[in-house]
Amino acid sequence: MAKTEAPSLVGKLETEVEIKASAGKFHHMFAGKPHHVSKASPGNIQSCDLHEGDWGTVGSIVFWNYVHDGEAKVAKERIEAVEPEKNLITFRVIEGDLMKEYKSFVITIQVTPKHGGSGSIVHWHLEYEKISDEVAHPETLLQFCVEVSQEIDEHLLSEEEEVKTTETLETEVEIKASAEKFHHMFAGKPHHVSKATPDKIQSCDLHEDGEAKVAKERIEAVDPEKNLITFRVIEGDLMKEYKSFVITIQVTPKHGDGEAKVAKERIEAVKPEKNLITFRVIEGDLMKEYKSFLLTIQVTPKHGGSGSLVHWHLEFEKISEEVAHPETLLQFCVEVSKEIDEHLLSEG
Repeated sequence: MAKTEAPSLVGKLETEVEIKASAGKFHHMFAGKPHHVSKASPGNIQSCDLHEGDWGTVGSIVFWNYVHDGEAKVAKERIEAVEPEKNLITFRVIEGDLMKEYKSFVITIQVTPKHGGSGSIVHWHLEYEKISDEVAHPETLLQFCVEVSQEIDEHLLSEEEEVKTTETLETEVEIKASAEKFHHMFAGKPHHVSKATPDKIQSCDLHEDGEAKVAKERIEAVDPEKNLITFRVIEGDLMKEYKSFVITIQVTPKHGDGEAKVAKERIEAVKPEKNLITFRVIEGDLMKEYKSFLLTIQVTPKHGGSGSLVHWHLEFEKISEEVAHPETLLQFCVEVSKEIDEHLLSEG
């Protein structure tokens, strides 16, 4: 009598998706800024939050909210591997809806440039073990991955089109303070900026005791009537010691026209090793005249002498040709820099 083997519960599914975007840019959407995937594919991905570690770092934990087969679902994943030179990232699902039907589930995304032409190939590899033979192979999830890839591609291409119409303004300010101290005023203790430039920045109040460190923050609230904005720290040094940390700032900037204004901003990048921080304006007065507005502040030590150079980089797209370049705002940045420098020197 022939022995009947039980069907294997372990499986693999793979697919490839042709895209027009570069391999590096597509990889960066998952490795560097997965919290932006929801912008590209809002019907499939609602959000991606960082629960532990840093974006794109092995061992970090991310939490996805997504819609699959018409149902809202969640997945908690650990980053198992990141290979930038191969544009490869691997996630292992450790909690969520998939764990109701699978003992293990690993997703690998690798993007390779097309040979002999522009564009790239996105390779999805799903490796899993079902809890029983009654569980279906995740073929609809593979189709979900295809759709997400196509929408991310469209999003990246639309960003490239926007870049073509983007303009920039830059300036440098010589200061006597160290690069690290100046950078820390924006990245680590913005609640001290009001002491340095009280006529422009009214206040910044911490809702917890302790000194802030380098942090990535999410905007929680904006009150234009009070020129008030609140940030919630979601990753960084503070999360090593605090379960929650909230910062509220009240701002009354004056840049040439003497009017109080408000800006709702998202922190896009913090690079302590380069003394760099980038803010993207997402709401407020500037959005009445600009489609997009980014401010990057980078501070570098002077070569062959004491002091530093503060480099302000404004990148923007006007809503029409009638809108003026934000040169008065650039002057505002210069004045703020000088006043912060004086404040840091007075502190010793």
